[in-house]
Amino acid sequence: MGCMFKSLRSVVRFKKFEFDSAKRRLSRVGNIGDLRRVARRRLPSGVFDYIDGAAEDERTFARNEAGFATIRFVPRVLRGNARIDTSTTLMGEHLPVPLVLAPTGFTRIAHSQGELAVARSAERAGLPYALSTLGTRSIEEVAEVSDGDKWFQVYVWKDRGLVNEMLDRAAAVGYSTAVITVDTAMFGRRERDVRRGFTLPPRIGPGTIIDGMLNPSWSWDFMRAEPIMFANVTGKSVGDGSDPISLAEYVADQMDPGLSWEDIDRFRERWPGKLTIKGIQTVVDAKIAADRGVDAVILSNHGGRQLDDAPAPIDLLPSVADALGGGTEIILDGGIRRGSDVVKAVALGARACMVGRPYLYGLGAAGEQGVDFVLEHLAEGVERTLALIGCDSVEALGPEYLGRLH
Repeated sequence: MGCMFKSLRSVVRFKKFEFDSAKRRLSRVGNIGDLRRVARRRLPSGVFDYIDGAAEDERTFARNEAGFATIRFVPRVLRGNARIDTSTTLMGEHLPVPLVLAPTGFTRIAHSQGELAVARSAERAGLPYALSTLGTRSIEEVAEVSDGDKWFQVYVWKDRGLVNEMLDRAAAVGYSTAVITVDTAMFGRRERDVRRGFTLPPRIGPGTIIDGMLNPSWSWDFMRAEPIMFANVTGKSVGDGSDPISLAEYVADQMDPGLSWEDIDRFRERWPGKLTIKGIQTVVDAKIAADRGVDAVILSNHGGRQLDDAPAPIDLLPSVADALGGGTEIILDGGIRRGSDVVKAVALGARACMVGRPYLYGLGAAGEQGVDFVLEHLAEGVERTLALIGCDSVEALGPEYLGRLH
């Protein structure tokens, strides 16, 4: 009997209990799809659908991801690549991996730390973080917790004085880049939110109470935190979201549908840092943006949340890269779920990729540690993919490493 127990001890090791609940959840997560499922279990259904949902029938949302699956690799072997370099430069700045954390509105509905947690995680990873105009932590609050590269995403409101004031505030505390979002002339119809009557912040009612009982950890976190509002415009005449509002109505009231290329010229003159345009969806607009002197164009359909059946950025990328000829850098936003997706995008001409939903899944599943998981998972995936296709660096990537599925 004693011999049997000795043999058993030689091959069996019991795992130590992990007291950190976030680490316990992450120990069972293998990829971003798993993280999404954990977030779905932990978040109230209306909150999860706000993060996860898209416009109308969500075909564009699905195509953003599915487009990557139509691209295959052409791996080379015996290349002597003992060391892999995942780094690159974006608008003259070094990145350890070609990633940028995209702007997301109302981030604190996923976790009370919201934008602060995301900014801290981005700084640790050495990556830029873009704060949304509709962020729930202010320009200054984010600057206080992060010395990393910070970008400010601009929704162009009818009150241009307020827009200019926010840009001045961002410049004053060291934000390097302005991201002008140009695909919100009208708010997309997000039917998951319509069905649930979802508002920001969530309106308390019988359904909310039941959801809270089913998701106690989120509810406890939500109730202990200060009220959620649009922190960058608190006290301004445009409204700060402190009372439940329909985001579609808010956008219709505040956003300026008359935004034009001449406005981009004025932003270029006023903003002292780098200028990018987010929401480019055609070759012709990419060329106009480049001619207007922007530092980068961001191919984006707003994560499929605006116009259903808009082009998927990965499908649009090759023709835009060909048209710009390397003169203006391209950032791809939409559908990134693995490091291999990043490699495909860079090989087709993108300088870097943006991720939004993945880090919100991480935030909802495990707070700041969940965001760390996403960035580490993507970075490791880039390195692994480079090694397996026989390419020793991000800078050496090109279309010769890719083919198409038939």
